[in-house]
This record gives sequence, C-alpha cells and structure tokens, in this order.
Amino acid sequence: MLSWGRSRGSVVLACLFLEASLGLDSPERLLPWGVGLLVNSLLIALAQRAPLLTRAGWVHAGILGTLLWGCLGWTGWLAVVLYLLLGSVVTRLGLRRKQELGLAEGRGGRRGPENVWGSAATGACLALLCSLPWAPVPLLLIGFAASFSAKLADTCGSEIGKRWGRHTVLVTTLRPVPAGTEGAISLEGSLASLVGSALMALIALQLGLLEGSTAWLLVTLVGLVATLIESLIGATLQGRIDWLSNELVNGLQTLIAALLAIGLAGLLRIA
Repeated sequence: MLSWGRSRGSVVLACLFLEASLGLDSPERLLPWGVGLLVNSLLIALAQRAPLLTRAGWVHAGILGTLLWGCLGWTGWLAVVLYLLLGSVVTRLGLRRKQELGLAEGRGGRRGPENVWGSAATGACLALLCSLPWAPVPLLLIGFAASFSAKLADTCGSEIGKRWGRHTVLVTTLRPVPAGTEGAISLEGSLASLVGSALMALIALQLGLLEGSTAWLLVTLVGLVATLIESLIGATLQGRIDWLSNELVNGLQTLIAALLAIGLAGLLRIA
C-alpha cells in the first residue's frame, strides 16, 4: 500500500511538473488545446466514414491532433494531416492489383492506433518538447519534419515499389527477392521514397516549420537515408526478433531520422 502511495504521488508530481513546464496552468496557454480538441472532434465527426482509419484509429488520431495543435499550433497540425492524406492516397494506388498479388495493406488500407503512433510517436514527443520554455525549437522542428518526411518516404517507396517495382532486390545482398519482402528495395520504390521525402519537407517549409532551402534539402536527404536504414533493419532484424513489429520498426525509423536531422543541423549550424 505504501509503495502504491509513493507511486501515485510520483505520478501526480510528474503531471504537475509537466503542466507547469508546458504552461497549462495558464488560461491563455490552455486555449490552443481547447481549439485543437474542438477542431479535431469536428473533423473526425465529418471524416470518420472515409477509408483512412479504423474507428479506434480515428480516436487516437484525435488525441494526436489535439496534442499537435496545442504544442505547435495549426501549422504543425496541418503538416501531419497532409502527411496522413498523402500516405493514404499512396497506399490506395494500385490497390486492386496489390490485393490480387497479396501485397496490399490489411483492412483496405485503413490505419489503426498502432499505425498512428508508429508513424507519429517521435513527432509527438518533439512537439511536446517544443512547448518547453528552454527548448531549442528550430532544431526540434527540423527533427519533427524529418520524422514525417522519413515516414512518407517509407510509405511511398513501399507502396510504389510493391506495385510497380520491376527489379526488387534485398538491400543487404542485392539479390532478387519477391516484391513485399522485408528489406526489399527497387529503383522505382527508391525514387518514390525520394519524392515522398522531398514533398513532405516542402510542406514543412511552406508551413514555416523549416527555414530555408538548406533545411529542406537536409530533411529530404535524411528522410531517404532513414528509409534505407529501415530496409536494413527489416532485412537483418525484423524476422529474427519476435517483438520487433512493423509498427515498432516504423517508430525506430522516425526516431533515427529525427536524431540524424537534429545532429546534422546542429553540426552544420543550419538552425
């Protein structure tokens, strides 16, 4: 009982510290969170029948969206909404053919909670850090943009490569493998990854999350590199470690992209 009391006290103290750090004890600071909750609730009520997310996925997307609006405002929120829309469109390209080949995503391409957080957990953590008064916001935003650029690059490369990749090889050996094999890459898929990363970085640039063409180029290249690293993880570790799920690999990819982008940006003094 005493142990539970101490644990509960620790949780309460941590929540109070987080509340004070984020400024949520101030009515002015609470306003964006309230607006974010309202906007996301209305949007989900209107869009929940669209074949984008499962019912549980919509709930978790609402939580994510509220967090993003509260921490980064409408620009950070819109960047992730556009990521979700672009990723869903790419997933549905050639869907019938991918279903015939047994390569299509389950649930008709609808994403669940595990997909939401596998893609966005890194970005959500960086958004929270941006709200701290001592945070190096420009660097964190570069990491934020890189995490979603890497994930869109992964989605574009995987979905385009599975459908239109003519010569699919394993990234570690360059030996031919069937499309859809973990760690498989193709020229068409790699080009699609580059385009996806560049497009997501451009969205971040236009929304003011990135500053300057150098930051855009850095995030674009990091997104592509992180996608290749994700393929290496898939080829070497994913099939050998039971708990290393596809969603966890996605989370690792976005984390690698964010850390790599932040490290390079700091080293090159881009931010």
